[in-house]
Amino acid sequence: MEDSQIIELYWQKNTDAISETSSKYGAYCYTIANNILRNIEDSEECVNDTWLNAWNAMPPQRPNVLRMFLAKITRSLSINRFNAHSAEKRGGGEIILVLDELTDCLAGGTDTAGESDVEAAYEATELERCICHFVRTLPERDRNVFVRRYFFTEPMPAIAERYGLTVNNITVILSRTRKKLKTELMKEGYL
Repeated sequence: MEDSQIIELYWQKNTDAISETSSKYGAYCYTIANNILRNIEDSEECVNDTWLNAWNAMPPQRPNVLRMFLAKITRSLSINRFNAHSAEKRGGGEIILVLDELTDCLAGGTDTAGESDVEAAYEATELERCICHFVRTLPERDRNVFVRRYFFTEPMPAIAERYGLTVNNITVILSRTRKKLKTELMKEGYL
């Protein structure tokens, strides 16, 4: 079924929307969740919660790209679940590695002490725009590697295999891209 038809099912509040979404995007969303959580049950729960969140979001939202809309929901739910588990105990998982890699780029850019919630939200939105603009300027392969690592939290060996590169190549690409991102964030006044 085409995405536009699935979205229309959501807008009609037809329960077939969930089964069609699960059939078409279930494995995709599970992969995103499991890259973050590394736990079968938690990943499956996040995917099921994704369908509920999509159901509650449409209407009023009408996503332009259903796949990315679902990816954002799954990623957000998975990170929230990961954070909840991390509050109880420190765990493994790709997300810790990803956050450690990005720490240097974002160090100093997340302090909102003394700001109101509105100011902090505005600054976060502007930072997001800056990062999105930066990512769009990257060469296609570097952009794809960066997004796979830092949005989808894919392990480096999986990214290397996908692009026919070595893990060392991926490490170098990501390191150089993080340095460029840090320079861009400094230029824009975020660091």
